[in-house]
Amino acid sequence: MSDWSHRHVLDLAAFSLEDYATVLELAQRFRAMPTSGARKLPALQGRLVTTLFFEPSTRTRSSFELAAKRLSADVQSFSPSSSSLSKGESLLDTVRTYVAMGADLLVVRHRCTGVPASLAHDLDASGERVSVLNGGDGLHSHPSQGLLDLFTLARQFAPEAPTPEALRGRRIVIVGDVLHSRVARSNLWALTACGADVVLCGPPTLLPEAFSDFVAAPPPGQSSDPVARRGSVRIERDLDQALAGADAVMTLRLQKERMTQQLLTSLEHYHRHYGLTHARLERCGASVPVLHPGPVNRGVELSGALLDDPRRSLVEEQVTNGIPVRMALLYLLAAS
Repeated sequence: MSDWSHRHVLDLAAFSLEDYATVLELAQRFRAMPTSGARKLPALQGRLVTTLFFEPSTRTRSSFELAAKRLSADVQSFSPSSSSLSKGESLLDTVRTYVAMGADLLVVRHRCTGVPASLAHDLDASGERVSVLNGGDGLHSHPSQGLLDLFTLARQFAPEAPTPEALRGRRIVIVGDVLHSRVARSNLWALTACGADVVLCGPPTLLPEAFSDFVAAPPPGQSSDPVARRGSVRIERDLDQALAGADAVMTLRLQKERMTQQLLTSLEHYHRHYGLTHARLERCGASVPVLHPGPVNRGVELSGALLDDPRRSLVEEQVTNGIPVRMALLYLLAAS
């Protein structure tokens, strides 16, 4: 943990293999807290964590706030509807107001790409020692979701030692609306960093061919890739072919608003070709798990029976794991 060098967590493209190992190790320790009898740690006592969510959220916001409280931090929540934004105050001035109140860590979620990074840059330039954690921005990134998905898979493959090595050589299938998914982008960086081979599957309107080269070069602003050797990414249009030999399957939320953009024929057509059911998963094997970042559209991305099957579905496990992973991130940023 002494090698942790990030003041902010904005994008998993900047994470090294050692960074992933650090987060998973800490998350595993925090995951054991409820069974050890300790409900709270004093690690962030006296620190103020502010959640600034300019976009609706249930899981991410609640998870971050609970994670902060379990580390004994004070928690302050921002509500756009009752803020001075409605009176013309700028986004940066709103954030500076919370910094002036003593915020040490800001968790920022926004519908526009780049907002958390822009705020972090402006705060750094003004000499503020506050950390920014991206809670999801536009189509760009959702780092804590990518990390909790990674942790969930690592625990599935190696329950006693959920390390990045547990993913090496694994075949992970991601199905659905990759084009509009910040979750998919974060998972691509995380899974390939740990040596997994990722198969993307979806219709051409929701999965352009360019995604096969997504991790081939560092994103804008990075001169090099912190991971020396990544796993592969490829696209398979036929879901049955994609599922053959899979070690895990992640399906993405189909955003129904895309229907107004004529990207799909119908939800029924989508489910018929890309929806997951027990019958379809027979191509994988009886023990292959299914993940979904939520919220789930029952009968579209997943059948209701599959979602409710504890032998297959890790959706509730993902929610549970979100708390220790976000505890790990808050702890590391506070320590830095």
